[in-house]
Amino acid sequence: MSEHVPADTFLYLTRKDVMATCAHLDSVEIIREVFRLHATNQTILPDEAYLGWRNNQGEQVRSINMPAYVGGTLQSAGTKIINGNIANPTRGLPRASGLTLLYDDTTVRVTCMMESAYVSSLRTASVSILSALLLQDTPIEHVAVIGAGVIAQMHIELLMKYLPALRTIRIFDINPQQIDQLRRALTALPQQVTLQATATAEEAVRSAQLIIPATTTTSPYIPYNWLQAGAIVVNVSLDDVMPDVVWQANAIIVDDWMLVKNDTRRLLGRMYHEGSLVGPDDPAPAHSQAIRRVDAQLGDLVDGRRVGRQSAQDIILVNPFGLAIEDVALATYVYRTARELGLGQHLSY
Repeated sequence: MSEHVPADTFLYLTRKDVMATCAHLDSVEIIREVFRLHATNQTILPDEAYLGWRNNQGEQVRSINMPAYVGGTLQSAGTKIINGNIANPTRGLPRASGLTLLYDDTTVRVTCMMESAYVSSLRTASVSILSALLLQDTPIEHVAVIGAGVIAQMHIELLMKYLPALRTIRIFDINPQQIDQLRRALTALPQQVTLQATATAEEAVRSAQLIIPATTTTSPYIPYNWLQAGAIVVNVSLDDVMPDVVWQANAIIVDDWMLVKNDTRRLLGRMYHEGSLVGPDDPAPAHSQAIRRVDAQLGDLVDGRRVGRQSAQDIILVNPFGLAIEDVALATYVYRTARELGLGQHLSY
């Protein structure tokens, strides 16, 4: 990065600092620009490093390190370290936490360290909103959100901000108390928007134009026949839809095919390694079994190379794996804006 920072210090931004700064940013437009840069080869996105193990309580935990470089007007490199334990909420702690580091563009020394969970949830929700804006036919009025955690809260806050036609948000969680907590955490709903808890996930999904699963499940439960004509499913948590959604959807959109195909844990990655799914530009395999092709990457839609929706009736599946370039770009804007606002604390090496 080009701003001068004393060589023996870096700026530390707390979660409170990050939240205050993000209030000044248009996160969806930042993410749109990230995908434009990605589609025009102005980013570097190495494989993430995934470390999973069992802690001293026998719980499955993980740490992910996600480095990236974003060119264009940003010319910024950094990494996000995000750790998670799904049992943490029982201890009164967030499921995920971490730090994002940004580097000086000349010396490559760390110039900023910030709390990363808020930026991570913001970029996740911003990708979903961008997907909806790129793929909607008529303005979206009815949305389903499955799961009522932190990611769901961020989605709902952005839905209210970016979808002016929004009227109904139906939400389901296996723990109804989680929905009550979400209601208390949300800022005031616009008068025209109602938030309705449903008794089942099916009840929420069947009436929705936009479906956002934000859960921790690894067991699929959303079948194709729950989806109405024209529906968009942004499969945020990656394992919620059943394979028949992949086979029957009119279009499948991913954020980055290379990351999806290299993953062996999530549905689309498993299908690739089984030989039943190929990328937008991959040659068809020689074997005779049925093959499903991914239709486009989000950057293709932003850049106008491909069209995601062909008709109003199309059912579209978006599979956003989550890209470190999104975190680094948003964090760079946070850092620059925080300096303008005088937020944060300088720490010595």
